[in-house]
Amino acid sequence: MDAAGYDRAVALLQAVQLADGHNDLPWALRLIAGPDPDAAVATTDLKTAQPRLHTDIPRLRQGGVGLQFWSVYVPCQFEGHAAVTAVLEQIELVHRLAARYPGDLLLASTADEAEAAFRAGKIASMLGAEGGHCIGESLGVLRALRHLGVRYMTLTHNLNTSWADSATDTAVHGGLTDFGREVVRTMNRIGMLVDLSHVAPSTMRDALDVSAAPVVFTHSSCRAVNDHPRNVPDDVLERLAGNEGVCMITFVPRFVSPALAEWDQGVQAAMEEAGLDHRDLDVRGKFIDSWDGPKQPDATLDEVVTHIEHAREVAGIDHIGLGGDYDGVGTLPIGLEDVSKYPVLLGALLDRGWSEDDCAKLAGRNALRVLRAAEDVATE
Repeated sequence: MDAAGYDRAVALLQAVQLADGHNDLPWALRLIAGPDPDAAVATTDLKTAQPRLHTDIPRLRQGGVGLQFWSVYVPCQFEGHAAVTAVLEQIELVHRLAARYPGDLLLASTADEAEAAFRAGKIASMLGAEGGHCIGESLGVLRALRHLGVRYMTLTHNLNTSWADSATDTAVHGGLTDFGREVVRTMNRIGMLVDLSHVAPSTMRDALDVSAAPVVFTHSSCRAVNDHPRNVPDDVLERLAGNEGVCMITFVPRFVSPALAEWDQGVQAAMEEAGLDHRDLDVRGKFIDSWDGPKQPDATLDEVVTHIEHAREVAGIDHIGLGGDYDGVGTLPIGLEDVSKYPVLLGALLDRGWSEDDCAKLAGRNALRVLRAAEDVATE
C-alpha cells in the first residue's frame, strides 16, 4: 500500500467516526477469566499491549476506531434461563469495561451520544446481542436488553432459534415464524436494530418484509464473491437500498476467501471419508494437525476489498460498512491482523481511487445514519 494512502486514511479517521459493527472482546475476556464480569475485566489490562488478543486500547486508538459495537455474545449451547443469565453477565462486563477505562471508553445508547463521545475524544461503546436465543423467547427480556443499552440483536447464531432459521443449520421454519415477526416488530418499536448476520436467506427476506426500520448485517460479506452460507446473496443486498439498511463487511477468513472455502470443503470431505464429524471443532483441529493434505491458504486484504467493492456495486455506497469480528476468530486476513489495521484498509481503497467521502460513508456515516433512523421509527 502507498504510504500516502495510509496517511490520508489516518487523517480521515481523525475527522470521521469509524464504526465497527462487531467485536467479540467481551467473550474473549470471559474465556480468559471466567463468567464473573469483575474478574473478566480485572484480569486483563487493556491499556497495555495484549498480543493474545486482537483488541486493546492502544490498537483501537491506532486503528481510529470511534464507535465500537461490543458483542454480548451467548453460544448456542446456552439455552433458556442460562442464555438470559449469560447475556446479562456479558452486558455487565461491557459496563465494567467502560467504568475501568473512562478516559477511553464511553457507553452510548443513541447516535447523538455516540457522536458526542467521539467529539470528546472517547471511543463510543455500544452493545450488540449476538444470538436471539438469549431472550429466552420473551419479548419482556428483549425490552429489558434495550433498557440496558443493547442497540442490536442478531436474530440467530449458528443454530436455529425456535422462531428463526440460521444460515448454518437445517431450515425448519422457512424463515421467521409468527413469533419471529413479532420479535422484529418489537425491535422496531424499541429502537433496536435487526441484525441479519448469521441468519438464513429466507430469514433475511422475511425480516426485510416485516421491518419498518433499516436492518443491518453487522459482520457478513458477499455470497457472490465467496459462496459461504454466512454471506449475503445479491438479491438481499439489492433490497438494502429500499430498506435503507447497511451490510457491514467482515474480515472472517472463511467468509472472505474462496480459496480457503475450497480448502475447507476438502477437509470436510476427507473427514467424512474417515468417518469423522467435521462439525466437532476439537476433532477437526486434531484431524488437520495430522492431515497430509494441502496447506491451509491465507485470506488477504485484497480479498476483503473485493467484497467491499462488490457490495458497493450491488447495494450502493450508502449501504455498506465494516464489521471486523475481531477476537471472534483465531486468525484474520494478512494485512488486517488486529483492530489497528483500519487505516490500512481505507488507505488501500483511497489508493484504488475511492473518494474520501465514499470512505467516510463506509467507515461510519452509514452506520450512524441507520442508528438514527431506527431511533426515528421507535415508538417506545
